[in-house]
Amino acid sequence: MTPVVWSAEEASERLSRPTADLDTGALRDVPALVVDDAHLLPTDALDPLGLLPVVCIGVATMGTAPGFDAVAGDLASALLLASAAHERPNAATALAQVLRASEGQPIEAALLLESAVYATLQAGPEFAAWLSGRGRRVRPDEPEPPVLVDDGTRVRLTLNRPRLHNLFSAAMRDALVEALRGLAAGDDRPIVLDGAGPSFCAGGDLAEFGSVDDPATAHLIRTTANAAPWMDRLADRLTVRMHGASVGAGVELAAFAHSVEATSDATFCLPEVSMGLIPGAGGTISVPRRIGRQRTLAWCLGGSTIGAETALDWGLVDEVL
Repeated sequence: MTPVVWSAEEASERLSRPTADLDTGALRDVPALVVDDAHLLPTDALDPLGLLPVVCIGVATMGTAPGFDAVAGDLASALLLASAAHERPNAATALAQVLRASEGQPIEAALLLESAVYATLQAGPEFAAWLSGRGRRVRPDEPEPPVLVDDGTRVRLTLNRPRLHNLFSAAMRDALVEALRGLAAGDDRPIVLDGAGPSFCAGGDLAEFGSVDDPATAHLIRTTANAAPWMDRLADRLTVRMHGASVGAGVELAAFAHSVEATSDATFCLPEVSMGLIPGAGGTISVPRRIGRQRTLAWCLGGSTIGAETALDWGLVDEVL
């Protein structure tokens, strides 16, 4: 599939047609649309962009083309994003749509949408292809608690699978939810969340991906046992200290906190689109709050790993130690 590029003038004309949605979309082998000089697109042409089943990428300076799903500073960079969308058209399109629809919504509705779309993609061909290439993985029993709780004048919660870089397992999720739930009522102590070992949290435990029999059940589990709403509820009291690798859920959950600190060696990545998925631990809400919808989508499409200084420049973290 070759990325489609329109000039601002052509985009304005095409988007004014009632059949604009018939020109693009993953089902028509056009999962991404690039508009050159996107800042010149008239305001009345922006509304149709939000209805198109396509990743809309504008060539413009950040902040000058608000109707687009992502922006790039030059055509070559925009085409790279479009090519990434072509590689995983279902996941890329779904993420663009979720980020659009979640903007400004209450967190309960936004998390429900994220989980439902994540479950849909779990049943899709892109995730199946990734899963088949991953191979089978089995974890031995782990006697240590997955989250350590240190009670004092402040509460310190420590992710505790250091040998596995604190991969976010179901057991860790449940332990974190239990700890956060207990702090949500009648307790106003400050909370610090960090990770034991070489990394804060290197993402979801890949050994557990695809382990639930059906996506509908997985959706119910995510909406019943999810750390994201508790992180959001306690955000004003919460400081997250990040070091080493932070991937997927490790980035998404931390982004809810009022204060996020990172060591100079910290790295950050959201690789879910490359797996045929979207961020599924609250990241479609927490990350755009910090860095904006357009940058979130571009980062997810590119799949790049960024360092602490870039994270600070974007607003993903508040301080580099």
